[in-house]
Amino acid sequence: MMNTLRITAAVAALALSATPALAAPVVPDKQATATARIVKPLSLTWVQDLDFGTVTLVDAGPTTVTVALDGSRTCPGTAVTCSGASTAAKYKITGTNNQTVTVNSSNVSMTGPAGSTPLLLTVNAPASVALGNSGSTGTEFAIGGSISVAGSQAEGTYIGTFAVTVNY
Repeated sequence: MMNTLRITAAVAALALSATPALAAPVVPDKQATATARIVKPLSLTWVQDLDFGTVTLVDAGPTTVTVALDGSRTCPGTAVTCSGASTAAKYKITGTNNQTVTVNSSNVSMTGPAGSTPLLLTVNAPASVALGNSGSTGTEFAIGGSISVAGSQAEGTYIGTFAVTVNY
Protein backbone atom coordinates (compact mmCIF):
# COMPACT_ATOMS: atom_id res chain seq x y z
CA MET A 1 0.00 0.00 0.00
CA MET A 2 2.88 2.25 0.75
CA ASN A 3 4.32 1.65 -2.72
CA THR A 4 0.99 2.52 -4.30
CA LEU A 5 0.86 5.70 -2.27
CA ARG A 6 4.40 6.64 -3.32
CA ILE A 7 3.67 5.94 -6.99
CA THR A 8 0.49 8.02 -6.85
CA ALA A 9 2.36 10.88 -5.19
CA ALA A 10 5.12 10.71 -7.81
CA VAL A 11 2.62 10.77 -10.69
CA ALA A 12 0.82 13.73 -9.11
CA ALA A 13 4.09 15.59 -8.65
CA LEU A 14 5.03 14.98 -12.29
CA ALA A 15 1.61 16.20 -13.47
CA LEU A 16 1.96 19.42 -11.52
CA SER A 17 5.47 20.15 -12.67
CA ALA A 18 5.04 19.22 -16.36
CA THR A 19 4.68 22.15 -18.78
CA PRO A 20 2.72 21.75 -21.96
CA ALA A 21 4.63 21.76 -25.24
CA LEU A 22 3.84 24.97 -27.20
CA ALA A 23 3.95 25.20 -30.97
CA ALA A 24 6.33 27.74 -32.48
CA PRO A 25 4.57 31.02 -33.51
CA VAL A 26 3.66 31.30 -37.21
CA VAL A 27 3.81 34.64 -39.06
CA PRO A 28 2.14 35.43 -42.39
CA ASP A 29 4.21 35.78 -45.54
CA LYS A 30 3.31 39.52 -45.54
CA GLN A 31 1.73 41.77 -42.93
CA ALA A 32 -1.48 43.57 -43.95
CA THR A 33 -1.51 47.35 -44.26
CA ALA A 34 -4.37 49.77 -43.62
CA THR A 35 -5.11 52.74 -45.86
CA ALA A 36 -7.61 55.58 -45.83
CA ARG A 37 -8.06 58.27 -48.50
CA ILE A 38 -9.38 61.54 -47.17
CA VAL A 39 -11.16 63.87 -49.61
CA LYS A 40 -12.28 67.46 -49.18
CA PRO A 41 -15.99 68.04 -48.69
CA LEU A 42 -17.83 69.03 -51.85
CA SER A 43 -19.38 72.42 -52.35
CA LEU A 44 -22.01 73.21 -54.97
CA THR A 45 -22.47 76.79 -56.12
CA TRP A 46 -25.20 78.21 -58.38
CA VAL A 47 -23.83 79.98 -61.48
CA GLN A 48 -26.86 80.65 -63.76
CA ASP A 49 -30.54 79.77 -64.22
CA LEU A 50 -32.22 77.67 -66.90
CA ASP A 51 -34.16 79.98 -69.25
CA PHE A 52 -36.37 78.88 -72.16
CA GLY A 53 -36.74 82.45 -73.41
CA THR A 54 -40.17 83.47 -74.73
CA VAL A 55 -42.46 80.76 -76.09
CA THR A 56 -45.33 82.09 -78.25
CA LEU A 57 -48.36 79.82 -78.73
CA VAL A 58 -49.40 79.47 -82.37
CA ASP A 59 -51.94 76.61 -82.38
CA ALA A 60 -53.30 73.87 -80.11
CA GLY A 61 -50.08 71.86 -80.02
CA PRO A 62 -48.77 70.32 -77.87
CA THR A 63 -45.10 70.59 -78.64
CA THR A 64 -41.91 70.12 -76.66
CA VAL A 65 -39.43 72.96 -76.23
CA THR A 66 -35.93 71.86 -75.17
CA VAL A 67 -32.86 73.65 -73.86
CA ALA A 68 -29.72 71.51 -74.32
CA LEU A 69 -26.74 71.40 -71.94
CA ASP A 70 -24.93 73.90 -74.18
CA GLY A 71 -27.84 76.36 -73.83
CA SER A 72 -29.15 75.95 -77.37
CA ARG A 73 -32.94 75.76 -77.73
CA THR A 74 -35.05 73.51 -79.94
CA CYS A 75 -38.51 74.84 -80.71
CA PRO A 76 -39.91 72.33 -83.23
CA GLY A 77 -43.17 72.24 -85.14
CA THR A 78 -45.69 74.93 -85.83
CA ALA A 79 -47.47 74.94 -82.44
CA VAL A 80 -45.09 77.50 -80.92
CA THR A 81 -42.39 79.95 -81.88
CA CYS A 82 -39.47 80.85 -79.63
CA SER A 83 -37.58 84.08 -79.21
CA GLY A 84 -35.14 85.67 -76.82
CA ALA A 85 -32.03 84.13 -75.33
CA SER A 86 -32.04 80.62 -73.89
CA THR A 87 -29.55 79.36 -71.31
CA ALA A 88 -28.90 76.09 -69.52
CA ALA A 89 -28.63 76.18 -65.73
CA LYS A 90 -25.05 76.03 -64.46
CA TYR A 91 -23.49 74.97 -61.18
CA LYS A 92 -19.89 74.80 -59.98
CA ILE A 93 -18.56 71.89 -57.93
CA THR A 94 -15.40 72.18 -55.83
CA GLY A 95 -13.74 69.28 -54.07
CA THR A 96 -10.74 66.97 -54.35
CA ASN A 97 -8.82 66.74 -57.65
CA ASN A 98 -9.28 63.72 -59.90
CA GLN A 99 -12.52 62.57 -58.29
CA THR A 100 -15.76 61.68 -60.04
CA VAL A 101 -18.85 63.30 -58.58
CA THR A 102 -22.39 61.94 -58.98
CA VAL A 103 -25.06 64.49 -59.88
CA ASN A 104 -28.68 64.02 -58.78
CA SER A 105 -31.58 66.17 -59.95
CA SER A 106 -35.25 65.41 -60.39
CA ASN A 107 -37.94 66.85 -62.62
CA VAL A 108 -39.37 70.22 -61.65
CA SER A 109 -42.96 71.46 -61.48
CA MET A 110 -43.04 75.01 -62.85
CA THR A 111 -45.97 77.02 -61.50
CA GLY A 112 -47.50 79.95 -63.33
CA PRO A 113 -50.33 82.40 -62.81
CA ALA A 114 -53.11 81.54 -60.36
CA GLY A 115 -55.37 78.82 -61.72
CA SER A 116 -52.96 77.76 -64.48
CA THR A 117 -51.81 74.19 -65.07
CA PRO A 118 -48.16 73.80 -63.99
CA LEU A 119 -45.56 72.90 -66.62
CA LEU A 120 -43.48 69.79 -66.01
CA LEU A 121 -39.80 70.44 -66.64
CA THR A 122 -38.10 67.17 -67.54
CA VAL A 123 -34.54 67.73 -66.36
CA ASN A 124 -31.50 66.78 -68.44
CA ALA A 125 -28.50 66.61 -66.06
CA PRO A 126 -25.22 64.70 -66.40
CA ALA A 127 -25.07 61.53 -64.28
CA SER A 128 -21.55 62.41 -63.14
CA VAL A 129 -18.88 65.08 -63.42
CA ALA A 130 -15.10 64.48 -63.34
CA LEU A 131 -13.29 67.09 -61.28
CA GLY A 132 -9.99 66.41 -63.02
CA ASN A 133 -7.10 68.62 -61.91
CA SER A 134 -9.38 71.59 -61.26
CA GLY A 135 -11.10 70.20 -58.18
CA SER A 136 -9.83 72.93 -55.90
CA THR A 137 -10.87 75.77 -58.23
CA GLY A 138 -14.07 74.06 -59.31
CA THR A 139 -15.64 72.45 -62.32
CA GLU A 140 -18.82 73.80 -63.90
CA PHE A 141 -21.59 71.61 -65.27
CA ALA A 142 -24.87 72.43 -67.00
CA ILE A 143 -28.46 71.26 -66.61
CA GLY A 144 -30.92 71.54 -69.46
CA GLY A 145 -34.45 70.29 -69.87
CA SER A 146 -37.65 70.21 -71.81
CA ILE A 147 -41.25 71.38 -71.34
CA SER A 148 -44.37 70.33 -73.20
CA VAL A 149 -46.55 73.30 -74.12
CA ALA A 150 -50.13 73.10 -75.44
CA GLY A 151 -52.16 75.88 -77.06
CA SER A 152 -54.40 75.92 -73.99
CA GLN A 153 -51.53 76.81 -71.63
CA ALA A 154 -52.32 79.97 -69.66
CA GLU A 155 -50.29 83.06 -70.48
CA GLY A 156 -47.73 84.11 -67.89
CA THR A 157 -44.30 83.38 -66.42
CA TYR A 158 -43.72 79.86 -65.08
CA ILE A 159 -41.07 79.25 -62.42
CA GLY A 160 -39.72 76.13 -60.73
CA THR A 161 -36.80 75.44 -58.42
CA PHE A 162 -34.20 72.72 -58.96
CA ALA A 163 -33.32 70.17 -56.31
CA VAL A 164 -29.69 69.37 -57.22
CA THR A 165 -27.28 67.37 -55.08
CA VAL A 166 -23.77 66.07 -55.68
CA ASN A 167 -21.69 63.44 -53.89
CA TYR A 168 -18.50 61.43 -54.34
